[in-house]
Amino acid sequence: MERKIKRANDKFENFIKILKVPEISLGADGFTPKRTLEEGFEEIARLISKQCIDGRKKLIFIGNGGSASISSHQAVDFFNNLGIDARSFDSAPLLTCMANDFGYENVFAKPISVVAQEGDVLVAISSSGKSPNILKAVEAARKKGCRIITMSGFKSDNPLRKMGDINFYVPSNSYRYVEASHSLYWDFILELLIDEEYEKIKK
Repeated sequence: MERKIKRANDKFENFIKILKVPEISLGADGFTPKRTLEEGFEEIARLISKQCIDGRKKLIFIGNGGSASISSHQAVDFFNNLGIDARSFDSAPLLTCMANDFGYENVFAKPISVVAQEGDVLVAISSSGKSPNILKAVEAARKKGCRIITMSGFKSDNPLRKMGDINFYVPSNSYRYVEASHSLYWDFILELLIDEEYEKIKK
């Protein structure tokens, strides 16, 4: 029993280490300039505050599998708590229609090409950072003049982490660690924005 407890504790401690040391960068090279975790949170919070709260632009989340769950969850939370026009393209009719008519690699790119407008913010979440439908969606959003936030993991040279204005990369090959980190980061960013809006009201 003690060995099992120690193993569980070791895994938890390992996750905490990974959670606290993502590689965060600005711009298209995906590697420089680097930002601390706190600076990365602030960069995202400022972008969403400027574009989506003050500017009334859309906040669009996309992801596959577990990342789709994160996208759906966060879109609801940002809408509910901040009144942002936040959405995720996750309905079964939409996804199956897009996949059938345009191919699965375009299930996000096609809706983005229709509804995205200049100044909207796209959050692209992919554990591997190499899902074709996520990469094509980012390309489509960039053509529409959107700002891009990426969340990825696995290999350090994955293509997604080179495509955003702000890039969060989690240095782990575990789906559980990467997805849990992405989810917690967004929970924390939302809390920062809720606090900021509360401070505005008090003033």
